[in-house]
Amino acid sequence: MPYMPYNKRITENAMDNVVLSGIEKDIKEILYSYIKAQSFTNTEKEIEAENFFINYFSSVPYFKNTEGSYGRYKIENDALNRSVCYAFLKGEVNHTIVFIHHSDVVGVEDFKLLKDFAFSPDELRAELLKIKDTLSEDAKKDLSDGTFLFGRGVCDMKGGGAIQIALIKKYSELESFKGNIVLIAVPDEENLSTGMRAAVKFLDELKVKHNLNYRIMINSEPHQRKDFSQGIFSEGSVGKVMPYVYVRGVLAHAGKAFEGLNPLNVMSSIVRKTELNMELSDVVGNEAAPPPTWLYFKDSKTAYDVSMPLSAKGCFSILTLKQTPQSIMKKLKNIYVEAFNEVIEDMNCNYKKFAESTRLKNTRLPWETMVVNFSELYREAETSYGDVFNKKYEEKIKNLETLYNNNEISIIDCNFQLVDFVYGYIDDLSPRIVYGLIPPYYPNVSNLYFENLDDTFKDISTKLNQFTENQFNQTYTREYFYTGISDLSYTSMDNSSEVLDVLKSSMPLLKEFYDIPTDSVERISMPCINIGPWGKDFHKLTERVSTEDLYIRTPQIINHAISIILGN
Repeated sequence: MPYMPYNKRITENAMDNVVLSGIEKDIKEILYSYIKAQSFTNTEKEIEAENFFINYFSSVPYFKNTEGSYGRYKIENDALNRSVCYAFLKGEVNHTIVFIHHSDVVGVEDFKLLKDFAFSPDELRAELLKIKDTLSEDAKKDLSDGTFLFGRGVCDMKGGGAIQIALIKKYSELESFKGNIVLIAVPDEENLSTGMRAAVKFLDELKVKHNLNYRIMINSEPHQRKDFSQGIFSEGSVGKVMPYVYVRGVLAHAGKAFEGLNPLNVMSSIVRKTELNMELSDVVGNEAAPPPTWLYFKDSKTAYDVSMPLSAKGCFSILTLKQTPQSIMKKLKNIYVEAFNEVIEDMNCNYKKFAESTRLKNTRLPWETMVVNFSELYREAETSYGDVFNKKYEEKIKNLETLYNNNEISIIDCNFQLVDFVYGYIDDLSPRIVYGLIPPYYPNVSNLYFENLDDTFKDISTKLNQFTENQFNQTYTREYFYTGISDLSYTSMDNSSEVLDVLKSSMPLLKEFYDIPTDSVERISMPCINIGPWGKDFHKLTERVSTEDLYIRTPQIINHAISIILGN
């Protein structure tokens, strides 16, 4: 739709003064209303944040009077009926900046008796002051000084969202605006990024419809400070994969241990070879991804008896800066093979000693190393049982999907139930390792990886730091990866077909429960930057955001970034 002026437009003279004048009041009013929407992640209450967003923009003159300038983009097949919310300010040229923030928040279980105050910052502060001696020294100081705003979501991340909303509202009041702003508010960032994966499709469609040239995506996640005197700009975001391992053993009585193969033995070996293994951690310049850590580990026994378990299963997290799913799966298969080989050799060595001690004939145990990915296991079952297996597999998928959508089962349990189901159609009872990936998958992204990147974006952090030093006597450093995991991971991709091939072979729940629109991500690919307020204690009772950053510094920095990128 064409840009439609309305009465009392402001001329573009002294644009910065006009945009920033009174913005502190706007941000506070928006934030205090936004957090009242108790949009707990992966619940129906996330729609409360959508309703706030739509109601707010319906009262802003430009958006109220411009058809198609704000609304909801439905997330396809979403059990919670959620949407991506958007506001679209159409200016004079096709250069476009994308604002993103997530509107979901984590729960308030840790607030205990203060739950009723979690979404009311002023009341919460009064209550926290009563128990300040129970808080950490840092939290107590910030509370007493009044330099930080406390409350669930004020930091992660409705504070950043309120800044973005206030800015686009101010821009909509200008007589003219050189470029376009698309503001996206997404649900589910704290869970599987369902909202951002849908937002990518929306941005792809919007790009085609309006011939947009996406210049950069600006997220406003809060940043933590290693040095309290220095802020941080992040020109990218860490990636994440969640490998799983399923080990099928051979049952035996504890008194006949060498007649079986204990899957816990194999799993323990794998855990030791992967937990905190820096060879699986990326290092880029002076930045390093935290090493892998295991998140889930169980065996198949549901009650005690004197036999070893039949199977064991687990999954762990690998954060990436440059590794791809292809390279990770190759490394992990080698580790799994090595672990299985070592367990078998160790068993044979111990059996030899046992045989010598008991005057048994010393023979080699029958176990051999077997390591397969999920697609190989699936094909083996399909080859043996054909259409019968395929039909039952589809029924199992539908059953698991119903349980998952009703929050009766986790996505991790769905994955392992599916592996167990397929194993029911495997005739070969030999022990083996089955490996793969569990959702979600977050690509690693960074402006470092863009070839022929425009000088505007190569130097964006440097230029913004010059501004912050002059304006606030405040230094901001640049990092190439936001390590907190963020929706910026879906900003760009240049090898989508290869990534999709690996996910198809390794991720049982792909397409059924989880999908990544890799083609759309590749088509909208753009540089990115995180410019957010300084925050502390994310997801905790003492979650808080710096008021100076929230109301003054961050909106000015984002506004300056826009003036650089769009030339306003």
